[in-house]
Amino acid sequence: MGWVTLAVIYFIIWWITLFMVLPFGVHRQTDDIEGQDSGAPQKPRMLLKVAVNTVLAFVIWLGVFIVDRYDLVTLRDIGMQ
Repeated sequence: MGWVTLAVIYFIIWWITLFMVLPFGVHRQTDDIEGQDSGAPQKPRMLLKVAVNTVLAFVIWLGVFIVDRYDLVTLRDIGMQ
């Protein structure tokens, strides 16, 4: 696999895991502030979520890379020919 393909795979994994990490630790606002959605998170902590997501995506990407690099799973192994 080339480096461009590896970067694209990481990018896709990063976005998928971002949607898994976003809901963690979300607490709705209890204040009724005019013009603000009541379902908006009180403290979004986006920098922490992006950092956790980056590490999680790297670990998953590393697993995909190792499986591909060392041919641990091939198409024949999963029943496709």
